[in-house]
Amino acid sequence: MVFSKKPLHFIIATLTACLSFSGFANPTQDSVAAPAQNPHETHAAAAAHTGHGEAKEGLSEADQAEAERKEFIKHHLLDSHDFHLFSYGKESGHEKHVGFPLPVILIDNGVHFFMSSKFEHGHAVAESNGSYYMIGHHDGKIYRTDAAGTVTEDAKGHITNVKPIDLSITKNVTMILLTGLIMFLLFAGLGKSYKKNGSIAKGAGRFFEPLILYVRDEIAIPNIGEKHYKKYMSFLLTVFFFVWFLNIFGLTPLGINVTGNIAITAALAVITYLITTFTAKKDYWGHIFWMPGVPVPMKFVLAPIELLGTIIKPFSLMIRLYANILAGHVVLMSLVALMYKANSAIGSPLAFLLSFVLMLLEVLVALLQAYIFTMLAALYFGAAVEEHHHDEAHH
Repeated sequence: MVFSKKPLHFIIATLTACLSFSGFANPTQDSVAAPAQNPHETHAAAAAHTGHGEAKEGLSEADQAEAERKEFIKHHLLDSHDFHLFSYGKESGHEKHVGFPLPVILIDNGVHFFMSSKFEHGHAVAESNGSYYMIGHHDGKIYRTDAAGTVTEDAKGHITNVKPIDLSITKNVTMILLTGLIMFLLFAGLGKSYKKNGSIAKGAGRFFEPLILYVRDEIAIPNIGEKHYKKYMSFLLTVFFFVWFLNIFGLTPLGINVTGNIAITAALAVITYLITTFTAKKDYWGHIFWMPGVPVPMKFVLAPIELLGTIIKPFSLMIRLYANILAGHVVLMSLVALMYKANSAIGSPLAFLLSFVLMLLEVLVALLQAYIFTMLAALYFGAAVEEHHHDEAHH
């Protein structure tokens, strides 16, 4: 693996430009379970969401506040079917939620399409073509129910209602599509500016051009080689900016947690694995199944280990990105909650200071995780196309 210290000075400089676009992650709870304010709210929706409320009965005010903070953190980490910006009026007993709904697409004896506003932020049952659906409070998933909202649970308290196939445009899916659109427009514009201005970038391209060159000159070429790096550049650039942009969006008040979703990181890891596998040269597989310079009996022992290693590598990619981003969100949200829990002239400012410092660190982590993922992917690609010049007799 090749690291260059000099270009990292530019990476650090870019963080300053990114600070103005970042803010505290939104600690609000998506699809908040609150006391029913809608006279049309059914018993089903109440039953789906009062489990948490019933658990609070008999608790002190401090314990209830602690339970609410834990729910805020939990729901911040989960995907949701709407964007919840903020709420107001809770003290008056008439809480209002501000946000916007997203399309719900279900396959359950046909296709059901409606907006998530029918769920009224998880407080009501939605009806579609004679079928009824609700959002589970604890997991945010959609379940089939009836007009009365009957909920069945197992011994562990998990909802056992039928789950339809959910193809909804959730918050995470929306941000993935938005990020893809931004990247397409941004880099298509950069490509056009090269043609119009004699290979000189204009506008936003001036900011991103050094990063593109950094990925090429300091990641792709040193780890893959000048002979083969070009066929991997499109993927390396895409995954670098895709992960970076999503990480930055995760630090905005929208409270997005896309790269902290293991399904997303698993998809990126699988794509990396497939590219490595299908572009690997004969030498790559020869070193896995019949390692040169090793006694024959040991070759039979090492072959399954080496083959397992090809699977462990993308698995480590998946876990590294997922765990780092998820841990950062959990710690940051915990510190934000600590400001309210401390509730003192000393404790709250200290918690705020720690949150602010961690936010600056998360801006660095957002770029660093994109760099590490891209670097390791390039390293795997380089191993797959490496040309070995050896002679077993010399080993």
